[in-house]
Amino acid sequence: MSSIVIYFSRSGENYFGGELKNIEKGNTEVIAEYIQELDGADLFKVEPAVEYPADYMECIDVAQKEQQADARPEIRETLESIAEYDTVYIGFPNWWGTLPMPMFTQLEQLDFAGKSVKPFVTHEGSGFGSSQKDLAKLCEGADIKNGLSIPGANVYDAKETVKSWIED
Repeated sequence: MSSIVIYFSRSGENYFGGELKNIEKGNTEVIAEYIQELDGADLFKVEPAVEYPADYMECIDVAQKEQQADARPEIRETLESIAEYDTVYIGFPNWWGTLPMPMFTQLEQLDFAGKSVKPFVTHEGSGFGSSQKDLAKLCEGADIKNGLSIPGANVYDAKETVKSWIED
């Protein structure tokens, strides 16, 4: 049984408990790497062809405009197939209540029929928002399992939580 983590993560200026901080590694990437370590999963990072602005406020402004336009931003590299995987972990930060739009670009191109999908989200209090409804559409034919929701400020203390969730 093989697995893959398809994720989007953003480093740089991010929001934590009411203040902006610069982080070297995005919160979602920290969790993706825990999953790789604990489950042996392959990693695939979805990266926009055009980087988001480094400034957090500008970034979320761009992200909101993309969402309002139902945009499908071009991505640097496309994962062509998940045929060889049984389990697909899908990770993302909650941006405006759902997945960042580059995740839509990637996920819409994959065939999820018969796959087990385990979503995880990093956030600052908003949890999954409406992303689970969007995931149900994006991952048509998949068995979507219980998701894992982790506040960004807690990612470095979440390894045991991630382990329990993987084993669940």
